[in-house]
Amino acid sequence: MKPQELRDKTPEQLREDLTALKKEAFNLRFQQATGQLENSARMRAVRRDVARVNTVLNQKAAAAASEA
Repeated sequence: MKPQELRDKTPEQLREDLTALKKEAFNLRFQQATGQLENSARMRAVRRDVARVNTVLNQKAAAAASEA
């Protein structure tokens, strides 16, 4: 996920993406624990995507707070 794509989304869409990414991270951790994980690099990518979404959400919240 590219940062510019995230900046174009609304906060509601970002929260939906965040929920989906957290579910995926949970499933990946479960697969790793049971020895079924095939692509371990996906865990890192998902963690970074979660961080990107959180960063953009915080930036949008800060921008909204400074306008008010």
